[in-house]
Amino acid sequence: MLLKKFQTINRNIAMNETTSAQATKEMVRSKYAEIAVNSKAHNQSSCCGAGGCSEEVYNIMTDDYSQLKGYEEGADLGLGCGLPTEYAGIKRGDTVVDLGSGAGNDCFVARHETGDSGKVIGIDFTPEMIEKARGNAEKLGYNNVEFRHGDIENIPISAAQVDVIVSNCVLNLVPNKDKAFSEMHRILKVGGHFSVSDIVLEGHLPSNLRNVAEMYAGCVSGAIEKEHYIAKIKKAGFQNVSIQKSKPIFIPDDILSGYLSPEEINSFRTDGAKIMSITVRGEKISETCCEPGCC
Repeated sequence: MLLKKFQTINRNIAMNETTSAQATKEMVRSKYAEIAVNSKAHNQSSCCGAGGCSEEVYNIMTDDYSQLKGYEEGADLGLGCGLPTEYAGIKRGDTVVDLGSGAGNDCFVARHETGDSGKVIGIDFTPEMIEKARGNAEKLGYNNVEFRHGDIENIPISAAQVDVIVSNCVLNLVPNKDKAFSEMHRILKVGGHFSVSDIVLEGHLPSNLRNVAEMYAGCVSGAIEKEHYIAKIKKAGFQNVSIQKSKPIFIPDDILSGYLSPEEINSFRTDGAKIMSITVRGEKISETCCEPGCC
């Protein structure tokens, strides 16, 4: 039933280039509810969890978490596009928030860094993911890791409560990115910072890819130009913004052929457009932004 519902939403999105933000959220929620009940192997055989879409690669975007301390295989659904917790600079006693926490993978890595004296909060708007994450935390006996159902555009955390925010291949799926970054700035303490991995573009992504639900839930079609992405972060009031890691994402022809003609694939390959995974850091230096034009 869930798959049939998603297929209906998929057709509607493909037909309507100006789909509302609420419909987009419902599409993402439905797809990630489906992903929550699948195994890591099933998800990794797809395009970032988007469905069986390539025979050329095992996984397109995911980095290997298995060498990080705190890693829990049962919480790794193979959906990320970076290792933000590796770059987050989490200290003992920190309060850490993971936006789009899924089954809890990044939360458990963060918990290792913050220790028993810290706290980790996972936020996700898919009930099935929250249920899965809470089950994983219970099995591990972690009493300082909690998972809250909520929207990244309206984070259920009071202002100035958080030391570090992490997120992995999630913010590009949020329709209102300005609101999401503003919310991140709100919940961080002065002196706090974020480290997020996400998908961005360099050059023009063909509209056929932007308008297909599998590619949206697969972490590509919600992406925006890298310069615009960084500009939104700065507009929210963050300072000392830097790219900690960058890598190209290659989408094989057998995926592209589902959305583009051979001529369009050739044009996409030759016009210089790139799909990139970046890990970005930003700091909250003050409660208000004082630089001209950033507020």
